[in-house]
Amino acid sequence: MGKVARMLMATRFRTVQSWWRKTFSAPTTDEITTLYRDWRNRFLWQRLRLWLWLALICLLSFTLRDIYGLFFPFQELQQLPEILRTQRLVINIAMLLSILICFALHKTKLGRHHPDLLFLGSSWSISLASQLFATLRGFALPDTIGWSLLFLSQAVLMPVCWIIHLLTQVSVLVYYFGVNTALGLKTPIPDHPEIYNITFILYIFWFCTICDIGVYLYDRLQRSEFYARQELESAYQKLKVAEAKYRSIFENAVEGIFQSSPNGRYITANPALARIYGYSLVDEVTANFTEIEQLYVDPNRRAEFVRLMEKYGSVSEFESQIYRRDGSIVWISEKAYAVRDEQGKLLYYEGLIEDISQRKQTEEELRVFFHAVSHDLRNPVLGTLMVLKNLLNQGVGSGEEARGQGAGSKGEEFSPLPPVPRPSASSQSPIPVSRSILERMIQSSDRQLNLINSLMETHISEVQGVFLQLQTVQLLAVIEAAIADLEPLIAQNQAKLTNLVSADLPLVNADPTQLWRVFSNLIVNALKHNPPGLLLTINATRKDDKIYCTVSDNGVGISQQQSDRLFDLYFRGASIGNSVSLGLGLYLCKQIIHAHGGEIGVNSALDAGTTFWFTLPIS
Repeated sequence: MGKVARMLMATRFRTVQSWWRKTFSAPTTDEITTLYRDWRNRFLWQRLRLWLWLALICLLSFTLRDIYGLFFPFQELQQLPEILRTQRLVINIAMLLSILICFALHKTKLGRHHPDLLFLGSSWSISLASQLFATLRGFALPDTIGWSLLFLSQAVLMPVCWIIHLLTQVSVLVYYFGVNTALGLKTPIPDHPEIYNITFILYIFWFCTICDIGVYLYDRLQRSEFYARQELESAYQKLKVAEAKYRSIFENAVEGIFQSSPNGRYITANPALARIYGYSLVDEVTANFTEIEQLYVDPNRRAEFVRLMEKYGSVSEFESQIYRRDGSIVWISEKAYAVRDEQGKLLYYEGLIEDISQRKQTEEELRVFFHAVSHDLRNPVLGTLMVLKNLLNQGVGSGEEARGQGAGSKGEEFSPLPPVPRPSASSQSPIPVSRSILERMIQSSDRQLNLINSLMETHISEVQGVFLQLQTVQLLAVIEAAIADLEPLIAQNQAKLTNLVSADLPLVNADPTQLWRVFSNLIVNALKHNPPGLLLTINATRKDDKIYCTVSDNGVGISQQQSDRLFDLYFRGASIGNSVSLGLGLYLCKQIIHAHGGEIGVNSALDAGTTFWFTLPIS
């Protein structure tokens, strides 16, 4: 039990100690900032003036009492010692003069900048004046009433800087007990001549203690409130700056910013939204649109907007046609989300509106352009290519080799083409065409068709993305198919291709046709940009959860500047020469690899060969 009792006592002691430190600890230097000291000095200086007036009026009242008592003695004062009855008027007049001097000092720069010194001076001039007079007269004066009025009035009217209050009290008490004891003086009261009176000491002690505690707590409260006000003011200033910044963003934004109620009214709008709707003032938007659905060309779009909001809580790229103020129609795109309270109740919708009319017009122009490419360019080229291949398959340009050699040059074979009907009565004579010319025409048409197809594929991938038909794929089979299809081109360029891909690689979840296009484009790209005799190497290895594929060559290499832009749309390297390529192959490779969730890049330097690499996730 003894050990438990000691533990309980120690816990209680620590609790009391913690409370004492928290409540009565002196403020640290960090807590008392310059701003607070300045505020406290101003407060003390202002209250000191009020206290001096109060002290002056109080002393005047006692002085008038003493003057009146000279002519009409008060019965209540007859018990005082003779010396106090006759000399109290002199003491009061001396204190009045000291108060007037303090009034004069209060208006000076010294009094304004050092009100604490003026506080001490005025307090000592009142409390020590009577003590000095009593010492000179040879007795001790326990001025209980005077000290009580002095300390109480100071604590009530100037409740800051508890240190100077304590210093004032201690100085008076040290003088009373110290000087009188040293001089052996007694009080002039016959019944209680000793200066050490227990009741008097306890009264003065607790009176001063209560006053000082009150001053300290008030000072601490004022300091806390001051810091709170400073923080609040600082937060308010920051809020004003932030509000001004976001107000500027709100007012100057290019996109329309809005808040709308669930029942279809605009609550707030910015100038950009007013401009989109054809208004000059924001208030016109919030006042005129009592039903937002009247904006839409298709009235059902508002209902669709609300349905998506209720289902998902937000919408993105919600495109619609709307009527402007002048009746014209524009396209807008909305991004918005639903704002709810803590209980989940819908408050309003908030979001952005962008005028996309120009983009829609551009898309329509592109659609018309690619329609023209598809029908007006691709179909004629495809038709011409079919005619040329039919002519070649029918043997045109392959007969009568001797006659062809005599008529042509370098052993080219000629054959007359079938006559072409003319809108005239007479027909033209057949035109002899060499087989090699037909083959070159077919190659040229093939290149044109490939360019048109690549252009259309690029457009589709930009608008719709790359469409993948995913399945489990063995990478070696795809690479071998691509190499087999390109063997004639590899032989024509006198290149040597080495396939280091192993059949033991993990399977990948991919589109085999799209991967075939990637390998084919990379191989053709290497052959097209390098001289004959190129050495090509294809490899694939596993790295963590991905397959790392490379297509390397020992060709002329690529500069760093070109490498940085190699996968950009329509970029063509300087080594292409007079090639008619549009620079779409590598761009499509990037689109395909990214659609599979992989990455693609190139490592190269001039005269150091090139390595194209890409990654594929393992299924």
